[in-house]
Amino acid sequence: MNVRFGVSFDPELLKKFDKLIKEKGYPNRSEALRDLVRKALVEEEWKKGKEVVGVLVIVFSHEKRGLSSRLLDQEHHHYREILSTLHIHLDRENCLEATVLRGRPEKVKEIAEKIIATKGVKYGVLVPATYGKEIK
Repeated sequence: MNVRFGVSFDPELLKKFDKLIKEKGYPNRSEALRDLVRKALVEEEWKKGKEVVGVLVIVFSHEKRGLSSRLLDQEHHHYREILSTLHIHLDRENCLEATVLRGRPEKVKEIAEKIIATKGVKYGVLVPATYGKEIK
């Protein structure tokens, strides 16, 4: 059962929020607020040091000599934390990998940063997530 409550906004802040809601395609303010709260709760989970999940997205050239092997070696080295990797061929040269990691936040970040810093990786970002039951 949902609970209703009132929120006071400065008129200018509300105007900006409504613009953001429209740009993002939210059907109403409630959905947008729920998403903001969920995001804040995920950030808190990552600060608490509990087990979390995250998705590491990298783009790299598979033609870079030895890079694919180095990346695969890192995945095998962290087999306990890496749950799955999706490999996509973007074009003849570039690949995208989405890797799902699970573990303590500091370990997940460490692995992601090491992979992102690998010579030849063109772009990388870690998307934090959680499966905490308190986030609904």
